[in-house]
Amino acid sequence: MTIRRVRDDERAAYQRMRLALWPDCDESEIGPWLASPDSATFVAERADGSLGGFVEVGTRKYAEGCATSPVGYIEGWWVDADMRRTGVGRALLRAAEGWAREMGYSEMGSDALLDNHVSHAAHGRCGYGEVERVVTYRKALGAS
Repeated sequence: MTIRRVRDDERAAYQRMRLALWPDCDESEIGPWLASPDSATFVAERADGSLGGFVEVGTRKYAEGCATSPVGYIEGWWVDADMRRTGVGRALLRAAEGWAREMGYSEMGSDALLDNHVSHAAHGRCGYGEVERVVTYRKALGAS
């Protein structure tokens, strides 16, 4: 298994994994994301050349529990089921953390949905500590 930056010619494989994580995501988001100097995507390449995981890391001005600004932020993290619990996820996070260090950041942030217990456990195994829980709300504003 190799961890490296995603290549432009791998968009279909990358999008397959993004859809597994975010079922409503649009492939049109990939181009701007990959072109941004404030973000990076690393992939796990299997021995046969296929992709089995990714991490999207970006820059945020603020992240809950962080004392510095800006910080690196794990925007998305996915490992195919057959590669989980083998060190692939940890290796992807190490690549993202290395990118953040190169950017001059001293902290990383991340998040997971409240009911995503698998992600909570994976974050903990990789050294991330929970800093708070938040419930978000939305209200559509119609014409008054």
